[in-house]
Order: sequence, then C-alpha cells, then structure tokens
Amino acid sequence: MKQILQNYKTGEVSVADVPPPIAQRGRVLVRTAASLISAGTERMAVELGRKSLIGKARERPDLVKQVIQKAQREGLMNTFTAVQSKLNAQNALGYSAAGFVVGAGDDVSGFSAGDRVACAGAGFASHAELLSVPQNLCVRLPDAVDFEAASFGTLGAIALQGVRLAEPTLGEAVVVIGLGLLGQLTVQLLKANGCRVFGVDLDASKVELARTLGADDGCVSGGDTLQSVMEWSRGRGADAVLITAATSSDQPIELAGEMSRLKGRVVAVGLVGMNVPRKIYYERELTLKVSMSYGPGRYDPEYEERGHDYPFAYVRWTEGRNIEAFLDLVAAGAVRIAPLITHRFSIEDGERAYNLIAGETKEPYLGVVLGYDTERELVRSIERRPTRDARSGRDASSQPGETTATSASATTAAVRVGMIGAGSYAQKFLLPNFKANGAAFHAIATASGISARGIGEKYDFARVVASADDVIADASVNLVVIATRHDSHASLARRALEAGRHAFVEKPLALSDEELDGVLEAARVAGGRLMVGYNRRFSPHARACAEAFAARREPLSILYRVNAGRIPRTHWIQDAREGGGRIVGEVCHFIDLMHFLTGATTTRVYAEPVAGRNAETPDEDSVFITLRFSDGSNGQIAYLAEGDRALPKERVEVFGGGKTFVIEDFSSATLYEGGRERRRMKLRAQDKGQAAEMRALCAMVGANEDAAPIALHDLAATTRATFRIRDSLRTGQVVEVTSDR
Repeated sequence: MKQILQNYKTGEVSVADVPPPIAQRGRVLVRTAASLISAGTERMAVELGRKSLIGKARERPDLVKQVIQKAQREGLMNTFTAVQSKLNAQNALGYSAAGFVVGAGDDVSGFSAGDRVACAGAGFASHAELLSVPQNLCVRLPDAVDFEAASFGTLGAIALQGVRLAEPTLGEAVVVIGLGLLGQLTVQLLKANGCRVFGVDLDASKVELARTLGADDGCVSGGDTLQSVMEWSRGRGADAVLITAATSSDQPIELAGEMSRLKGRVVAVGLVGMNVPRKIYYERELTLKVSMSYGPGRYDPEYEERGHDYPFAYVRWTEGRNIEAFLDLVAAGAVRIAPLITHRFSIEDGERAYNLIAGETKEPYLGVVLGYDTERELVRSIERRPTRDARSGRDASSQPGETTATSASATTAAVRVGMIGAGSYAQKFLLPNFKANGAAFHAIATASGISARGIGEKYDFARVVASADDVIADASVNLVVIATRHDSHASLARRALEAGRHAFVEKPLALSDEELDGVLEAARVAGGRLMVGYNRRFSPHARACAEAFAARREPLSILYRVNAGRIPRTHWIQDAREGGGRIVGEVCHFIDLMHFLTGATTTRVYAEPVAGRNAETPDEDSVFITLRFSDGSNGQIAYLAEGDRALPKERVEVFGGGKTFVIEDFSSATLYEGGRERRRMKLRAQDKGQAAEMRALCAMVGANEDAAPIALHDLAATTRATFRIRDSLRTGQVVEVTSDR
C-alpha cells in the first residue's frame, strides 16, 4: 500500500510502498478515503527534519540530554549506534483521517464492516491507504458528513478541547490568536457556543476568512492590535483568549495577557513559546491553561491503545467523544469545512503536498486534503528479490512451474531467517549477529510495516510482508525469529514449530502455563527446534564461572543484584495481558543463568515485594526472590527499581567449594580462591553473550542438529519459575515449581 514517510535524518518526505497492516486485538482496520495534512504540526516536523544535526539539537535540547545520559550509562559506541538507528528510521506522517471499516481485531465492539468512520492518532491515523486504529480513536460519521469533512475530525477535537478549557458562556468576548486551520475551527466553535469572537493573525486573508465564517471582527497583528481589541470589547478586555498559533515566539502569550480583562482566562492550544510575563498575569490574576491536544485520554495508553474508555458519567468529554461532538456540529452546519480546503492531492502526489506546506512552491494554502482510491487492490507483500525454496529449488514466491534466478547466497545459506517483529533489541543485537554468521534474510513482518520496510532494505530481506502468517508460510525460511510484544510469543512459536520451522523467541517464551503447555507440546513433536533468548549463559564470564565450579561436589549459593530502574506503570510491559510484567519479562534471564551455573532447575520459590508508597511503582518492580534448585543449591535475586542509574545494572556473586566468583555487569569478573584474588577478567566492552548465543543458534540450524543450545525442559523450568514467583508475590507463600522432565 502507499504511505507517506519522512526520513528524520534528512527530512526527505516520500510516498513509499509498505505492507498493509492486519487486524490486531483492539484495533479497527480502516480503508482510508481522505486524510488531512495538519499544516502547523506537520510543517514543523518537516522543517525540523530538514535541519542539520546541530539544528535538530538546538530545537530539541531534551533529546540531547537523553543522549548524553545514555552515553554515560552505556558508552559512546552503543549510544552512537542507537542514535544512528533513530535518525535513519522512517516516520509515519499524519494523524487525522477518515474512511470505512474493512475489518476489526478481537475485543472490538461497536464497529462493523462498511461503517464510515473518522480516525485519530499519530502513528495510527497516518497518511496511508489502510489504517489500524485503536477502537477508542475511531468515531462513526453522521450521514451528512462526507469523508473530506470527516478528515478534519482530529483537528476539530483539538480546537474543541481548547474551547472547553476556556469555559466560555453566552455573550462573552473571546479572542483567537492565530487563524490557521485550528484557529478557523476555533472561531466557528465559539460562535456555535454563543460568543462574540475577534480573530488575530499575521495574514489579512485569514482574518477576512474568519469574518466570513462568523467572527464578529478581527485585525492583522501589529502595533495597534491591543487597541483594536480594547475598542471591540468596549474597553473591558477579552473574557478569554485562545492561542492557536504555531510559533516558538513568546509574543502570543504576552499579547494574550495584555488584551485580557481582570481575572480573564488564557488557553494555549497551539505550540507556542511559553515564557510567561509574570507582571501582566499577576496583576490581572489571569488563569492560564495549556490544552492537552484532543482531550481526556490523550497520552494514556490504557485509553488510546488498550481500549479502556473512561466512565461516561465521570468523564463526559474524552478524545473520542470530542471528535463525535465536532462531527455533529459539522453535520448541523454550525461548523463549515469546505471553505477551509484550499488544496487537494492524491496520495500518490503526497510529495507535492509537502513541498507546498514547506513553502517550496511559494503558494498560499490552508486546508490540504489527501484523497485515496478506495477500490485499488492492496498488495500484501513487497518482493525485493526472488528467493528459492531450499527443498524444491523453485522460487518460493512464484506459481508452480515457474522459476526465477536468485543469488547464490540466498539458495545455499544454511540459516534462512524469517523475522516477525523487529524492535530496538532485535535491531541492535539479533540482526547484526545473524548477518555476521552468514544467515540469509528472507521474509520480515512488523506491526506497522514501516520498520519492516526500512529493515528489509538495510539487511536485504527478500520479502517485506504484511503478517506473521506470511513469514511462517514462506517455504524458503527455516528459522522463524520472534521479536514481537510478549503476548504473541507463545502462539507464534507454536505455529512456527507446527509448520516445521525452527523457532527463536526473544524472551519470554509464554505468559501463562496454558500458553507454555501448547508451545512445549509443539516442540516435542515438531521437526524444528525451539530456542529462547537467554543470552547471559553464553557470556564469557558466565562460561568462566561455570568452569571454575565444574569439579564441585556441594551446592552453590548465588546472589544476583539487579539495579533494574523504573518502568512507568503505563508501559506495555507492565500490562499483565500484553507484557506479562517484569518478573516474566526480565527476571527469567537471571533464573536461566542460575540454572546454567548450577546445572539444575528451580524447585521452590519465595518472593516478597519491597513495600513502598509510590502508587506508580508496581510490586514487581522491586522484589527479593529466594530460589531452591534441584541439586540443593540456593539463589537470591534482589530486583530493585529505586536505585541510582549510575550504578552498574547487574552484579552476580557465586559461592561454593571454598571459592567465590564475582561478575560485575558482564564487563569484568574476579575469581577468589585460596585466600586471594586468583584470577581477574576484564573485557574491552560489556558482553552479555548475544554474539555467542547467535553463533550457537546458527550452528544448530545450519547443521540441523537434534539438540538445541538450551534443553527444552530447561526453557520450561525457567518460564514456570517466573509464573510461580508471581504466585508467591500474590499469596505471600513458598511455592513449589513442578518439573517438565
């Protein structure tokens, strides 16, 4: 399908072919009929993208600070790699669109195929032929509203939220500063509310347009603006001022204070300078509010992404209900959209549209709408180069009887990767190490399709496809790599194994005993082998530690301290259904390392949270865990979120047989024996075993070995132990861990 993307490093805007999204849980699939380019927000994004790195740094000092902090924690090279990855990424543009429903995922209610809807949300309602939008960000259209008008729904909700915060009453005098799209909609909404309205802008034509749309008066911003407002307001000043301009200047916030009456209200809706002149605001005791975009629910993943609506009786106006109310006003004729549209482009001409708003064509504009051919067939995959089915020798993407030439590396590579999901960890560790081991990249699918396209180009994947099913069904693939969010791991691994593929899962393996049972059953009967990304056991320090205790005859005692740091409660990994929480999602690493060092598995666990008063910190963020292993060894994990991030993340101390082995964050290690420091190991860079893990995995797949690098019962034991730790946290009791041997 066609989608408009921007390269953040160069600022280049292009119309690209990307795989269409598929139905996902809680999402509505919408075939786009029209989308609106937000002239203010998107123009600023394009201008920022076209700046040099120094220019970007000046515009976003907050991001520069994050980079510096990351360099201090992880080193210059890791930080440089991460920054380059972000800069080279393609970003989806657009956040306001309309079309009709063509499908929906699980848990979606209230929408049916064919419903006409307006959609909202950056990253969701993009300029693309097919959209996957969370259900709370979709609103059905009134019959009288066409798709072009509906594409203004998100911007209308932003304007409406600003008006709500101003709390206007009938007959009040309200000034709107900035008469772009947002300002023109605000003028009409205020008139619909029974207010007297005055518009201010730098452009005389926009002031005149505001008058035709209902403004009682207006003026071009200049030296006499304040006088004009005072005369219009009968010398009293404005009851409320809404700033809908988009500028880094502080002038609008200063002007708003000067033209306000005593105890007036000022609402900043647009992105403007916020250095507030205290004297003006203090002496008039003004109320200043900053409007948060579309309304309640904005930036709350529970509302926007997970579909948890706010109770109607307690939160009357949410993002979705604001869009709904705005569209009702459009249907009633109280808000007119047609006079605001100055340009129309097809999605194929998207580059011309962005040249227009960037000022390259030197042509005035206001509302720029993109149109779509809703009958055009959308291709599910992008064939970048042909591949062969290694078993039949036939082109894997061709019809029976057809053959296609292909590169030798694609046909002879022992490891042929199909990638499902490709987040930051996969890009930083998995893909580079697969490449270093000579793997061939055949098919890739990600949730949005955008990252799949970029990664597909970077690593020369043969096909960029729409869904996990397309990857698993690719006959040329013999290793399916699963790097998606945690809730899909078990299902995808089981399906890959049942299809006869090897499966590598970026931890965790499953989120429940039932999911784990299904994967284990598939792994026991399938021809492929299962591997989970427990990389620490492959690190040089872990190997040296195991060797140091190889001749022991007595149990080990292991202390594992993790300076985990906070993850916000709203992050997807903290969601029990989607991420499974931090015990299942990360503590599994530390349990697996203990299994490797002891050569045993967990039989019993006890866990206790660190009681705190911070409601934003889940119990799983700071816990002490005690484990007993099948050989009599003991372990304790102190998983702590409240420490200082300057402290290295992990420290492992292993005691037994008169020896002590200490691993410091997988950068250095020391063996103590015979009353002295016997051996010290220090690496040039931290090594948590990812490279060695990928070598072992590729060796297994390449040789088609029966034995996986980690035994199946060990994978099961680690996962079961995390489930029982959660049970212990809930009950406060010691919990036994059953064996899968």
